[in-house]
Amino acid sequence: MASIHGHDVLNMMIESGEQYGEESLVQAIDSRFGSHARFHTCSAENMTAAELVAFLAARGKFVPLEEGFSTHESKICRH
Repeated sequence: MASIHGHDVLNMMIESGEQYGEESLVQAIDSRFGSHARFHTCSAENMTAAELVAFLAARGKFVPLEEGFSTHESKICRH
C-alpha cells in the first residue's frame, strides 16, 4: 500500500470547510483514505491516522477555532 502525504490530509481539511476535533479528524481520514492507510510527511513516515493527527498538531499545522480546529493553506510547506 502506498503511503499518503500529510499534505493530502491538510488539503482534505481545507476542501471540506469543516471544523474538527482530533477524533473526528481521524474518522474523516479513515473514511477518505481507508482505516489501514499509512501516512508520511517531509520528516516522518509509516504513521497511522491518529499518529499523523498528533504529529500535525505538535507541528502547529492546525488553526484553533471556536469549536475544534481547521487548517489553512499557509500551514502547508511547499518544498
